[in-house]
Amino acid sequence: MIEDGVQGWAGTRRWVEGVLAPGERIAEVTPLRGGWTSRMRRLDIEGGAAPYALVLRSFVKPFYRRHASGLLTREAEMLERLASSGVPVAGLRALDADGRWCDHPSLVMTHLPGTVRIGEDGQVRHRTALLAAQLAAVHAVEVPEPARPRAWQAWTAPERVRTPPATDRPDLWARAVDLIRREAPAHRSCFLHRDFHPGNVLFTGTGEQLAVSGVVDWVETSWGPADLDVAHCSTALALLHGVPAGMAFADAYRQAGGRLTEDGADHLYWRLLDALAFAPDAEKVAEPWRGLGRTDLTPELLTQRLEDYLQALLDRYA
Repeated sequence: MIEDGVQGWAGTRRWVEGVLAPGERIAEVTPLRGGWTSRMRRLDIEGGAAPYALVLRSFVKPFYRRHASGLLTREAEMLERLASSGVPVAGLRALDADGRWCDHPSLVMTHLPGTVRIGEDGQVRHRTALLAAQLAAVHAVEVPEPARPRAWQAWTAPERVRTPPATDRPDLWARAVDLIRREAPAHRSCFLHRDFHPGNVLFTGTGEQLAVSGVVDWVETSWGPADLDVAHCSTALALLHGVPAGMAFADAYRQAGGRLTEDGADHLYWRLLDALAFAPDAEKVAEPWRGLGRTDLTPELLTQRLEDYLQALLDRYA
C-alpha cells in the first residue's frame, strides 16, 4: 500500500471506502502522473464480484484548494451531463468538493482505459487528427441555456504577459501583445472543455487501431468560442512537437467538421490570447510532460518553440 505521508490521506481513504459497495475495499493505491493542478491516484478495488479501478482527484496545493469547491462541483456536473453524450468520460462516483470529510477536497470517478500519448513516436499526425475530431465532438454537445457552464475566462491580459528576459525578439513579443490589446471579438459560443490538450486525452491501440478512449479534466469547462479551445490545443502541440504540429491543428479541426471564425484577425486574437498565457517559457505545463517521459522539453526549447509559434501565427493570420 502506498501512503501519502506528509500530505495525509487517512480521512480521504475512510470516505472513499464509505462509498464502496458492501465487502469492497481499497487494495492498492497508485499515484498517477501527468497532473499539475491536483493529485491523482488510481484506487484498485477488491472484494466485490470482480476487481475494478477508480480514480481519485484531490486538490492539495493551497491555491487550487481555495477554489476546489467550484472546480470539483463543475467537473462533477459535467461528468454527469456528458455521460450519455458520446464523449468518452469517466463516470462520477462520489464528491466532497469542500473537503468536509476528506483530508483535501476530492472527487472519485471511474477509471478509463488507455494512456496519455505525447511521445515523438511517428503517430503525431494521426493523433492530431483524432484530437481534432474529438474536440469537434465536444463542441457539438448541446446544453440547454439554464444548464450551461460559466462563460469563458481569459488566462492572460496584455499587462500580465511576461516576455522571456533573454529574448532577442522583443519586437515580436510587443507586436503579439498589441494584437490582444482589444475587446474580445464577437463570436458564436459553444460548449468548451477549456483545457483540451494531449495531456488530457487518453488513447488505446496503435497504428490503424489508435483511438481516443477518454477525455479527462473537466474542471475548467466553459461556454465560449470554439477558437479558444482550438487555440489551447494548438499551443500545446507546438510546444510538444514543434511549430508545424501546432499550426496544423486548426486545419485538422475544420476537416473534422468543426466551425471556426472566418475572420483571420479574430482567429489570431484567440490564438495569441492562449499562446501568450504560456510565457515566458511554459515551464509550468512542461513539468508533468517531463514526468511522462518528455525530458527533452527544457525551458530553452520551450521558449524557442513558443517564440517561433508566435511568429508563425503572425505570418499566417496577421
